[in-house]
Amino acid sequence: MSLRPAEAGGLTPARLTPAALAAAVAVMTVATVLGVMLGAVTIRPDRVVVELLDHLPGISLDSGLSLSREAIVWDIRFPRVVLGLMVGGMLATSGAAYQGVFRNPLADPYLLGIAAGAGFGATVAIVAGAGDGSGLLVAVPLAAFLGAAVAVGLTLVVGGALSGRGTAATLLLAGVAVAAFFTALQTYVQSREVERLRDVYSWILGRLSGSSWDEVALLLPYAAVSMLVLLGSRGALDVLAVGEEEARTLGIDPVRVRWRVVLAASLATAAAVAVSGLIAFVGIIVPHLVRLVVGPSNRLVLPLSFLVGGAFLVIADLIARTIQSPAELPIGVVTAFFGAPFFLLVLRTRDAGVGV
Repeated sequence: MSLRPAEAGGLTPARLTPAALAAAVAVMTVATVLGVMLGAVTIRPDRVVVELLDHLPGISLDSGLSLSREAIVWDIRFPRVVLGLMVGGMLATSGAAYQGVFRNPLADPYLLGIAAGAGFGATVAIVAGAGDGSGLLVAVPLAAFLGAAVAVGLTLVVGGALSGRGTAATLLLAGVAVAAFFTALQTYVQSREVERLRDVYSWILGRLSGSSWDEVALLLPYAAVSMLVLLGSRGALDVLAVGEEEARTLGIDPVRVRWRVVLAASLATAAAVAVSGLIAFVGIIVPHLVRLVVGPSNRLVLPLSFLVGGAFLVIADLIARTIQSPAELPIGVVTAFFGAPFFLLVLRTRDAGVGV
């Protein structure tokens, strides 16, 4: 049974209700339809829905769209929306998991040096001529993923998690040190390749432009594995929230839970970053919004964060590609526009500190 700290200091069951799940699915569905129908060419929402249903197995419908508009829906916009749903969901769920395992409301998916490691890997690939940062040539996301994985590995080694000695505080401090190291390396590479700075910054600020079904297929196995592990750990995170000693008395090993959750959340974040660049604040904004509605239980927060996080990123991407049409803003600029004031609001309204 999953537990939630009660206001009176006890423990109460927390369950994902059909109403909460239906509301989150509805939000995600509306965001999906808007993301597909709006753009340089606006397509009626009913025709969008019929066109998408027509691609389901065993269903044959006529949306009335021309071949060119069918291609816009299925080959251009829908894969971009699906990738946004996956990336946003993975970042939001990872953020919620980090906040739960570290008991820190300001923890985010880039906490353990992932952003710095991915940025360094992508920068090396771009300056080496493997890609310009605006597309999804294989070398750039691969280098970003490897950089993020190496950074997380170093953080776990330095923080002692793999040897069983790690605590939340040591992992956080190790993540700060590793992030500073990779940031220094990235800055050094950029200073020697000034002519490629624009390409590097294009990747760093995040983008979903140029998305195709290939990127969706690339990300899908990482999303499936990491989300299964995180969602399967949400009950243990609820128990861990009442304290490590209490968790041990209930038969839960805090170190093992932390190790499993950190690895799964880091895998999800590294994979998402590899295909989308660095998109900030999703992992802070969405979990907090979900907690405001359903309460603090990770049994509720993690699955709902995945659905709402996907919807949030699709809407942010819609704003990024339409507000200055035909030009596109980097999606990281849009999420930062909403995230920075929200971050300050979290700092202001926390009445019990933010320590781990």
